[in-house]
Amino acid sequence: MISSPTQTLAAEHQHLNALVALMKQEQQMLVALDADALAGLTPQKNALVAELAALSRQRHGALAAAGCEGSEAGMEPWLAVGGNGAARSQWEGMLATAREAKELNRVNGMLINRQLAHNQGVLNAMRTPTNAPAGAIYGASGQTVGVGASKRFVVG
Repeated sequence: MISSPTQTLAAEHQHLNALVALMKQEQQMLVALDADALAGLTPQKNALVAELAALSRQRHGALAAAGCEGSEAGMEPWLAVGGNGAARSQWEGMLATAREAKELNRVNGMLINRQLAHNQGVLNAMRTPTNAPAGAIYGASGQTVGVGASKRFVVG
């Protein structure tokens, strides 16, 4: 167990910076519609988030041991009593980076939702309308099927 809530701040901030960098890459890949590259980022992001969660749990434990609320809300009271200028500066820098990550997450989510809506529209366009004859657009083989009577002529 750590003795001071500030012991993890440098590592947390470093991990948050790495997460922000990955989220910026993710945004570029979302704009470029590069699904293969996106798949490679997911394990890296998951690992960073897990490490951040472990570090914050350690900080929360130190806050609780110091008699403060064992959560993000406990940092301000702790800083007011047990912190110093450097600790406050570290905390505020980390919060700024967390806000940047939150905004990137919001924008990336919007890009994902836009692409999902586009893909759903394409899928809906390829489906047979409910009032159309069976196989009016695509058959079971995935090949297009004509609608209505054939207009083929036999010559001979």
